[in-house]
Amino acid sequence: MSFRVPNTLALLFFLMVAALVATWVIPQGSFQTELNAQGREMVIPGSFEVAEQRELMSPLELFTAVPRAFASASDIIFFLFIIGGVLAVIRATGTIDALLGRLLERFGKRPALLITAVIFSFALASSAVGSSGEYIPFVLILVALCRAMRMDPMTAVAMIICGYGVGYGVAAFNPYTVVVAQGVADLPTYSGWPVRLALLVPFVLIAVHHVWSYADRVRRDPTASVVYDDMLAEPAQPPADYPSMHAGHVAIILGFFLALGTAVWGIATRGWYLNELGAAFLILGLVAAAIGRLGPSRTAEKFILGARELTETALLVGVARGIALIMEDGQILHTIVHYLSLPLSLVGAHLSAVGMLFIQAVLNFFIPSGSGQAFVTMPLMAPLGDLVGVSRQVSVLAYQLGDGFTNMIIPTNAILMGILGMAGISYAKWLKFAWPLMLKLFAAAALVLVGAVWLGFE
Repeated sequence: MSFRVPNTLALLFFLMVAALVATWVIPQGSFQTELNAQGREMVIPGSFEVAEQRELMSPLELFTAVPRAFASASDIIFFLFIIGGVLAVIRATGTIDALLGRLLERFGKRPALLITAVIFSFALASSAVGSSGEYIPFVLILVALCRAMRMDPMTAVAMIICGYGVGYGVAAFNPYTVVVAQGVADLPTYSGWPVRLALLVPFVLIAVHHVWSYADRVRRDPTASVVYDDMLAEPAQPPADYPSMHAGHVAIILGFFLALGTAVWGIATRGWYLNELGAAFLILGLVAAAIGRLGPSRTAEKFILGARELTETALLVGVARGIALIMEDGQILHTIVHYLSLPLSLVGAHLSAVGMLFIQAVLNFFIPSGSGQAFVTMPLMAPLGDLVGVSRQVSVLAYQLGDGFTNMIIPTNAILMGILGMAGISYAKWLKFAWPLMLKLFAAAALVLVGAVWLGFE
């Protein structure tokens, strides 16, 4: 009897069960914390204490965690519904099909150029301003484009996720990771950015090579696709002819980028996030409906249909959040951080830097928030690095690489699960595609960190 990988929703629920069991086995404990200048809690190094009495979580809390997790992840869940509805409205105007036709004219015979341009653009945006959830509106467009170019949905999501992950890993200015981590480590804000910006190119090329090698195999042999069976089950095929682009389509496309650009500006300068991003796209949907003369009833019907198609994706995001929620309630996160950091004091500077990389990678599963991980881990890693000869700049780089790259594979990452869900790709199949890339990226990251210690990167 052959083993069959469970549905992604079932897999996430099993991980919730495992997290609950872990709270019964792993000692509960915590560091003392203090408020920094921005009012955020940071742990105090050397203050870890194991709890005198274990507070066992009841199995019932496994189920109460689910609705709590949906509430906790409500911003990304409702954003997904809004994006699905708005894109369905825009598609009803013919704009997306017309845009796909024009993109096929430009990139139809140059898929490698498309893959390179998309990964580099998304990586640069993540590196500069920490873009992540903003990429979700591009999923369905790129899936349709890839299918029309004899590639598969896996290639489409790989372009987005690789750009997102690499951009976070070697971010030069990301306010959610670089600024927070350097602030905790008492480093000048954005210091070392030329080095990180230079690293963006080789890491992007690693991702491009992996994605294009896979996409080229699929173009030559469709059965080589990891999602080939899923594609056979989909009746929808790219149309033979795409509508011509007219002034209304151009106005809607410009509105799309205006909405996205306004939201990115607000996120970078005004503290906006998914609520404001969702509002921008709701306005875009109404404007598109007016330009396309859909009428109130048809607009509502299309919006409801588009939102309905993302119900499964919303469920995945909510349950994924539940995993981290259980571990937070079980008071084991600080314990895991403490015991993972202990071996670093026993090895030299070069191995310590590489050890920090893998510790941050592991911890990203438990603390999927980039800024949250920085506040928990950097107060420990920065002084620990001082003791073993790793500069604080290298400690921050190890945090970035470990956090950023694992954003591409951890099931507790709501953005990742949202992108996969929109494309209809199971987590197990994504992992099959992504794990060889992870090996390449982490091998390169380890070499970079050893080189950074050797060259005295500060």
